[in-house]
Amino acid sequence: MSNTSGTAANGARVKCAAFWGHDGKALAEFYAAALGWKVTETYGDAAAMISDGTTRYVFYTAERFEAPNWPQDELVFHLDLSFDDVEAAEDRLVSLGATKPEHQPGGKHWTVLLDPSGQPFCISANRG
Repeated sequence: MSNTSGTAANGARVKCAAFWGHDGKALAEFYAAALGWKVTETYGDAAAMISDGTTRYVFYTAERFEAPNWPQDELVFHLDLSFDDVEAAEDRLVSLGATKPEHQPGGKHWTVLLDPSGQPFCISANRG
């Protein structure tokens, strides 16, 4: 159970989530631009962290990284991002380096994009 501060009753909370790709710093820059966040820390050439002041993601370079062959490969996890204007967000994300695969299982509910490392993420409209 969690309380209103996002901390579990036993004091546990998620410190950050980590992602791997071909170029961790470039991936951090992509997601920082996508979310309107900032790169807050870098760790040499191998990693960078982004944050909005509350939530943090760290992106690592994996020398032997292979993007999933989606939709054939199952995903371990992915991000769902929401925006006020989904069409404008899609155009902006593509200009930042995302690509739009042909397979779109979300219909009118969400759109799947691939980040610059080839990992799927979804975008949809902000809801209330």
